Amino acid sequence: MSNDLTWHHHKITAAQRAAQKYQLPAVLWYTGLSGSGKSTIANAVDEKLFKMGCHSFLLDGDNVRHGLNGDLGFSDADRVENIRRVIEVALLMSDAGLLVQTAFISPFAEDRTLAKSRLGERMIEIYVDTSLSVCEARDPKGLYRKVREGTIKNFTGVDSHYDVPSNPDITVNAVSMCADECADKIISFLTEKGRIGTSSVGE
Repeated sequence: MSNDLTWHHHKITAAQRAAQKYQLPAVLWYTGLSGSGKSTIANAVDEKLFKMGCHSFLLDGDNVRHGLNGDLGFSDADRVENIRRVIEVALLMSDAGLLVQTAFISPFAEDRTLAKSRLGERMIEIYVDTSLSVCEARDPKGLYRKVREGTIKNFTGVDSHYDVPSNPDITVNAVSMCADECADKIISFLTEKGRIGTSSVGE
C-alpha cells in the first residue's frame, strides 16, 4: 500500500446510516461445500428481509467472479485473494448500514478468521452443513462430474481441503431442513440479536 494514501472520514457515520434504516448492519457469512445450498438459502433470506422492509444485498460467489474477481483462478493463493476482496467489499457495504450476505465456499479457516478480524461483531458465520456425498449427488452445476472426469482440478472437498467451522454462529442442515426453514432460522437469529425488527436501532 502506498504511503501517499490517506483515509478520509465521512461526515455521516456508519451508526447514523444504520439508524436511518432501523437495523444494525451485519455480514451473514455463509460457508459450505459447492452444492451445499448456500446461494439458495441466502436468496431465501434476502427475499424475506426485503419483504420485511430491511435493506440488504447478496454477494454471490459466482457473480463476484464474473466481475470484481474475474481475474482470479482457483489456486489456493487466488482463493485467499478472492475472499480478501469480498471481505473489504462487505465491510464497505455494511458501513452503508446494509445487511450483507456473502455466499462463498470460503474453505480455509484462516480466511474466515481474517474476515472476523476485519468485520468484528458484524460478522455472523453460517455453516451450511451438507455432506460431500449429498453435494455430489445434487451436483447442480455439473462440477463434481467434471472433477471425477479430471477436467477440473483443485476442487474443494475433493482435491482441495475444506476446513469445517469449529464454532459457527448458526448451523443449518440443508438435508433435514428445506431452504425456507433454514432461512427462517437465520431470520429468527437476526431478530433475537436485535439486528432487525426494532425502531430504536442506532439511536
